[in-house]
Amino acid sequence: MAGSSKKWIAPVAIVAIILIIGVFWFVGQQNSLIRLEESIDASWSEVDNQLQRRSDLIPNLVATVRGFADQEQAVFGQIADARARLAGAQTVAETAESYGELQSALSRLLVIVESYPELRSNENFIRLQDELAGTENRIAVARRRYNESVREFNTRIRLFPARMVADRLGMVGREYFEVDESAREVPRVDFGGS
Repeated sequence: MAGSSKKWIAPVAIVAIILIIGVFWFVGQQNSLIRLEESIDASWSEVDNQLQRRSDLIPNLVATVRGFADQEQAVFGQIADARARLAGAQTVAETAESYGELQSALSRLLVIVESYPELRSNENFIRLQDELAGTENRIAVARRRYNESVREFNTRIRLFPARMVADRLGMVGREYFEVDESAREVPRVDFGGS
């Protein structure tokens, strides 16, 4: 009897070792995927911070331009509307769409500024425009970092063997922060009223 129980010790030990290795592998994969998700969240936070900084600069820029170009109420309204939509955006897609609308409205505002040479030389306007340009650069860097984090995560959860863990944990791909195609269009401003 003692001999037959010894026969089972080796196979049971091997199975136990394989199970322990499997558990450690699963936990390692899970922790790695969670780190990637956290990286995405941190990157999104940076995008959000830079968008908020930009949003905070816009009222000062608009107020400065408004003092010189009061008749351009439509553009000021578009900026205010786009800014409000950006502040209320809940998803990456909504944020990207609102960002594109705001970018387009700001582009129209800067086209209007070209018609006011005294505004272009105003010290406050120059400072605000420089701050806005710096913020745009920060947004671009933050968006790039966010999209890189999303790409790394999305790739990882699609590849074997991490895919098995991601599926088991219900992890799905994240959305890229892509600017709407309309934001790439050059704004048209008609000063002739036609």
